[in-house]
Order: sequence, then structure tokens, then C-alpha cells
Amino acid sequence: MLPNQLSEQQWKTFQEQGYVHLGKVDAVELAALQQRIDDIMMGTADIDYDRMMMQLDRADGPGSKPGPQSPGHKEASLNYRKIQDLEMDPLFLSYLQKPLYREICERAYGTQTDVACLRAMFMNKPSGLGSYLVWHQDRWTNLDRDPKITIWTALDPATKENGCVQVIPGSHDKLLNPDHGSGFLSDEMVEEVSKREDSIYLELEAGEVVLLHNWLLHTSDVNRSKQSRRAFSVCYMEAATVANNDATYPVVFGQGALTVA
Repeated sequence: MLPNQLSEQQWKTFQEQGYVHLGKVDAVELAALQQRIDDIMMGTADIDYDRMMMQLDRADGPGSKPGPQSPGHKEASLNYRKIQDLEMDPLFLSYLQKPLYREICERAYGTQTDVACLRAMFMNKPSGLGSYLVWHQDRWTNLDRDPKITIWTALDPATKENGCVQVIPGSHDKLLNPDHGSGFLSDEMVEEVSKREDSIYLELEAGEVVLLHNWLLHTSDVNRSKQSRRAFSVCYMEAATVANNDATYPVVFGQGALTVA
């Protein structure tokens, strides 16, 4: 079960390693999240699809490319690669506003700091599909400060075979390529990182939750199994963050926070 707050040892582990296991979602809640995302993908959910960014995965295996990421439902399919803006869905909003996640945000940003959601995103590597992601760090140069934390919930088992996340513990202490807008490394950096022997695979059971520092070096492979690798990823940031493209982000903790309708 998920606790309501982090232990001091868990927070210390996160600070030292750049990630920490938080626990496991209740089986009933996990089943509800799994069913809800399936309903959204199949187009049967009572939501405003025009407000959601959705992207289908590759249709024809490794030789093809994912579809465009754009607003609106594309087709009834369980092969969506990404679905963003899930904070607009009551079930996912309720989940991302858990007391544990509020307490983590308070540790990261301060108890008096309002917190916004940079992205609340479904990430999927369907069976036999998925995209290979090279080693990188998550960051956004259009923001005046970097978000620090992401909470990642496995909706399916995450294994080496189906493309689980691979990380290098302790690699969150600095940006390796700070001028890149999305945190990706140069080819030379990727080659060097790929030779390191201290990486680990974050293999998880369905329902397990991990706290990740956004600068933690990570990669993931394609899905070579018959098991999909679905996950729900939420990046929390200070609500006072300013974007140079005038983008605004919904507050989830603090004054003016979204509420479940």
C-alpha cells in the first residue's frame, strides 16, 4: 500500500540516488485506473477529447513511425503511445492529488509553495511496438526553472522484455547537456553513457510507484513481449514557473487547485 508520507530514509535515498520506490497502489484503485485509460483509448470515456493530446504508436512495427501528437481522439485502439492532459480526467486528477504526492511536493518545493502539473501523461509501449528512447535527462528550456520531480505509476508489469525504464543511480546531480531543450545528450555523450556498467533496470509489478528526479539519466527499449507496458507519469513543478511561450499549467496543490467535479 502507498503511505501518506515519505519516510526520512526514502527521502534520503531519493536525494542520493535520484529515485526511490514509494509502494504499491491498492488493487481496486489500480483496476479502476487501468479500465479508465482503456476507455479513454477506445473513445468511450465521457471526457472532452479536444482538450487532450493523443498520439498513436507505430502501426506497422519497427519500420514505421508513431502518429502525430495532436488534440483529439484518433481511433478506437489500445495502441496509443501517449495521452497527455489527464489532469482533466476526474479519476486521474484524484489519483495525482494523493496526500503522499502533496507531501513529496512540499519536501521538494517548500510547504508554502503552490504546485502545478507540467504534464500528467499516459505512456505506453504496446505489445511488439514502443519506441527506443536514447539516454537523456528530462528538462524544458522554455521554463524559467526546472521541475524537479516525476511520479511514475506502473499500470502493467514493467520488465526488461517489455521495455522498462533503465536508469543510472546518482546521475541526477547535474545536467550533462544543459543547452539542449529536452535534455537529450550529444551522440558522444550517449556513447559514453552507454558504456557505463552502473545502470539498473526499474522492473516493477503492476501498481508499483516510483519517485524520479527529472535529471536522472534514463533510457528505455522497445517492447519485445506480448505484455503491454502502460504507465501514468506526472511531473510536478512550482506553480510560479514562467514559460517563455506564455503557456500556463494547472495548479494541483495550493491556491486555485483543480478539484474533482
